[in-house]
Amino acid sequence: MNENHAPGLHLLIDFWGAHQPTGLDQVETLLRAAAEACGARVLEVRLHGFGDGGGITGVAILAESHISLHTWPERDFIALDIFLCGDRDTAPALKILKDGLSPKHVQVSELRRGHNRNRT
Repeated sequence: MNENHAPGLHLLIDFWGAHQPTGLDQVETLLRAAAEACGARVLEVRLHGFGDGGGITGVAILAESHISLHTWPERDFIALDIFLCGDRDTAPALKILKDGLSPKHVQVSELRRGHNRNRT
């Protein structure tokens, strides 16, 4: 493995003013579409709904890592993660999530995981 190439890119994404999904099927479809868009392979999707208006939490477990979603309808907020290893591009997955949830404001933090030139 190339010492200068990080094994994974992790996006931490905050959506405000987004469409709040209400059904687990809707979230599963969205997570699967995001994974497919970046060429990742879905191993399993695990979701949990907290009842009417109570939000949804879930993760698409990928061969290349994961995509997760956690909603807070009462705060008009959705937190998402996209973590992909290898040369997979996170941009297509982020576009699917933006298109599907239509946030008014987006904040993205990017972390290169496993890249440490000074390790001992």
